[in-house]
Amino acid sequence: MTPELLLDGLRFAECPRWHDGKLWFSDIYARRVVTVTPAGESDVVVQLGDDALPAGLGFLPDGRLLIANLARPVVLRLDADGSVSTHADLSGIAFGPLNDMVVDPAGRAYVGASGVDELSAPRPLVGTGSIIRVDPDGSARVVAPEMDSPNGPVITADGKQYVVASLPARELTGFDIAADGSLSGRRVWADLQPAAPDGITVDAENGVWLCAPLQRECRRVLEGGEITDVIALPDRLPIAPCLGGDDGRTLFILSVTTDASTIADMTCESVIESVRVDVPAPR
Repeated sequence: MTPELLLDGLRFAECPRWHDGKLWFSDIYARRVVTVTPAGESDVVVQLGDDALPAGLGFLPDGRLLIANLARPVVLRLDADGSVSTHADLSGIAFGPLNDMVVDPAGRAYVGASGVDELSAPRPLVGTGSIIRVDPDGSARVVAPEMDSPNGPVITADGKQYVVASLPARELTGFDIAADGSLSGRRVWADLQPAAPDGITVDAENGVWLCAPLQRECRRVLEGGEITDVIALPDRLPIAPCLGGDDGRTLFILSVTTDASTIADMTCESVIESVRVDVPAPR
């Protein structure tokens, strides 16, 4: 499986979502949300101001776009008239920057608050991050405390599990989703040591595809930790994957092509590649 270049010239492409026939993603340091078609045609959906860095994306049932703001703890909403407003202010309950997000079919957004990374801490880690659920009316509550820099969340195809990555813990954490949107049954979904996961995406058989930037690979992992597929990316740092395309069998991979140190000083360069993978078609 050899990925092919789809789009380059990006500052820091992150948090991809497949929606309405296009890949949507945040170009974080360019302060914009962008779409790209499988043919490589791109378009800027919204250009944000100096007080916003777009991160996690999701969609309300009526199609309006939600954007987690990395610069301050609010979830933004792009309305049909093109205006951007605050959907939810999480400053009273979020510790650390907001990161990635997933929105369920009912419009409930699960947002990760990063807390403080402690990469050198012994396991098991007890993190200062959390998962915050934002309901469609903008009300919010913490549904999972003591998370270790949660990132790249997904809801499995059957709608019954919430899985989130933790780079410092080097694992995927799983929860059961109740009918009211609450999370329970926290468990280690997959221990990935020594790999450290960044973004993830999930296929129709609940196989999680993850980016392991330190190993410069994308991997497909089953619950329990079995690795079924590996895509090597030796010349770049894979950051976030997303399954999409008309049949759900295209894996889009967002990678940093410059040195990892450039991420911290906001000078990194990113590309998006795509590759056909042998995965179950969506139900």
